[in-house]
Amino acid sequence: MFSKKSDSIPGMPSVPKSMASGSNTFSVLGADMSIKGDVEAATELHVEGRIEGDIRCASLVQGEGSEIHGAIHAESARLSGTVRGSLTVRDLVILKSASIEGDVHYDALTIEQGAHIEGRFTHSMPGTDRAIESRLVEAPAQDDEPTLTIAS
Repeated sequence: MFSKKSDSIPGMPSVPKSMASGSNTFSVLGADMSIKGDVEAATELHVEGRIEGDIRCASLVQGEGSEIHGAIHAESARLSGTVRGSLTVRDLVILKSASIEGDVHYDALTIEQGAHIEGRFTHSMPGTDRAIESRLVEAPAQDDEPTLTIAS
């Protein structure tokens, strides 16, 4: 939490040395818990409850019933709940049960079919300060189901 920032790619979260050392511990916010305020974890963070505030951690695992209202900065994240806020994550996995409203900045991205996402995607190029922005093109709807096609 009070560690010195290490050299990192501009715009991406820095990882304290304690996180980079391969520590096998993790922190859990249980389903019965709610936090108002920013959260910083020097380990992997598992969120099953509700957070109203920004999150900064090495790795984030979000449960299906959980809610995060705030920005997320992490090296990796696996999201399956509700997120209302921007995401800055190197390696991002969005599962089909996820609902995300906010801009997404990533290096590697996996989206499971069925995930609900509203926002702009920006691919961050490692080692550079420029970003390539994907254009979202709305495809014709069939059976009143919204469909979105990503074109580069």
